[in-house]
Amino acid sequence: MVQWVWERAAQVPGVEVVVATDDERIKAVVEGFGGRAVMTSPDCASGTDRVAEVARAFDAAHIINLQGDEPLCAPQNIAIVADLLRRGEAMATLDFPLAAEAAADPNTVKVVKDAAGYALYFSRSPIPHPRNAGAAVYRKHLGIYGYSRAALFRFVALAPTMLERAESLEQLRALENGIRIFVAEAAGDAHSVDTPEDAAWVEKLLKGAC
Repeated sequence: MVQWVWERAAQVPGVEVVVATDDERIKAVVEGFGGRAVMTSPDCASGTDRVAEVARAFDAAHIINLQGDEPLCAPQNIAIVADLLRRGEAMATLDFPLAAEAAADPNTVKVVKDAAGYALYFSRSPIPHPRNAGAAVYRKHLGIYGYSRAALFRFVALAPTMLERAESLEQLRALENGIRIFVAEAAGDAHSVDTPEDAAWVEKLLKGAC
């Protein structure tokens, strides 16, 4: 899976791709297919802390965290996040329309935005609540984050928050501390691998079997 993610990220012009890991086996796999991997501390509390640890060794003004369970993330989606950072956004991510029947799945994170496109809230629950039948429009959050260098290091210096712990969603720490997250519509949907069934389905898809 890590090779599929790396190959998609590597298609984006002007982006240096580095795999951050605390597992020597992953590092060996990445180097085996010609990628670059950097070992991080096993004590990192989250994936974002791992990314920040690696970022300290580079002078990049912008950092994109593409999670390793997103093998279907299109290169165009990564490029959209990169463009948002270049225009000056502190944090940026993506969303995509979500069918109402899929909104109840807690593995699918939902987002609601303000009129300017900034996130109001992320949740594993269906948001907005469909009190009026047919009125709710759901947006699926994709597992990719972009940060300015300053925003990334500010974020990891903050303590985990109540909402973050309740939902198990790191991005809520940013919102609770006044860091705005711009949410743009993705060029296409992506499916994260959250369960063994997801892994089997994505593998078949990538091999052209379904």
